Amino acid sequence: MLEKIKAVIFDLDGTLVDSMWLWKTIDMEYLSEKGVAVPEDLDTFQEELEGMGFTETAMFFKERFQIEDSLEEIKDTWLRMSRDKYCNEVSLKPGALEFLKELKQRGISVGISSSNSRELITEVLRAHKIEDYFDCITTCCEVPKSKPAPDVYLKTAKGLHAEPQKCLVFEDVPLGILAGKNAGMKVCAIEDAYSKKQEKQKRELADWYVLDYFEVLEREGQKGACV
Repeated sequence: MLEKIKAVIFDLDGTLVDSMWLWKTIDMEYLSEKGVAVPEDLDTFQEELEGMGFTETAMFFKERFQIEDSLEEIKDTWLRMSRDKYCNEVSLKPGALEFLKELKQRGISVGISSSNSRELITEVLRAHKIEDYFDCITTCCEVPKSKPAPDVYLKTAKGLHAEPQKCLVFEDVPLGILAGKNAGMKVCAIEDAYSKKQEKQKRELADWYVLDYFEVLEREGQKGACV
């Protein structure tokens, strides 16, 4: 899997950290605070948000639910509601730390391409003491188009001084996988409870599918792991 790879780029939520459950809770709490009825099928509603950047999601909420707050006020509220959870309740995906150490040992550059806010990305990396493993962080708010467009992955690859075809992406949802593929990169899908019902689609879109990063390390320790 890592043969001829010069850079590995991770999505954050559901890929590097186990945090997708958090946003379902925050959506419910936020809408309740605003006196807005929570969508009956919250899972389907959240699928509509996949790939959107932090600002784009705020725009979506403002328009769909007629929120009077400004975009900055909406985002600041989400940051307030999520900051403590990200730092104290969100865990790394199994084997993530060990895999980051392996990448560092091999001299492979590492980046993040996420739809989340830069503030939360920075805070969660610091909380887990892994910020030093990352050479470049890009958010969907910093590029013209969000996932499944390739923009965020291409910008991270440029920051890592790596050609797209020599980059390996880790993603947890179909739109993110498509973003990596649209960028001309290899993509490994990682299992996540939030996207379990999308497993068939994820397997079809990605080059590999793994349960966790320990499986990646195990594959890399075996001959013929990239087959």
